[in-house]
Amino acid sequence: MTQTTTSTALETVLDYHRAWTSGDLERAMTRVAEDIVCRAPGVDLSGKDAYRGYLAEFLPNLAGLTDVASFADAGHVALFYYPHTAATTTAPAAEYFTVRDGAIVESVLVFDRLSFVPPGER
Repeated sequence: MTQTTTSTALETVLDYHRAWTSGDLERAMTRVAEDIVCRAPGVDLSGKDAYRGYLAEFLPNLAGLTDVASFADAGHVALFYYPHTAATTTAPAAEYFTVRDGAIVESVLVFDRLSFVPPGER
């Protein structure tokens, strides 16, 4: 089934987002294509295993989340949120997803890396 509606792309991304930010990385990965490409500050990731590893590394630091907004069109979704960590609860993050055939095939992740480093380590 090809995803062609805004609600379907949005539902895919929101399900993924809720899963990984609540600690259920395996459920989140069911929404990700095997050949996903992620562009994040300081790194480009290719493939589901690399992406899973990237999220798994950050996940123990995630203490909560404040969602701000989501925007969608037929195959793209943008999310804006505040990840809560020991270092910050006010540093924004944004992701722009491409969804194709029911799976996330690309993510462009934008955040200020220094905001998530504990103050004594900056």
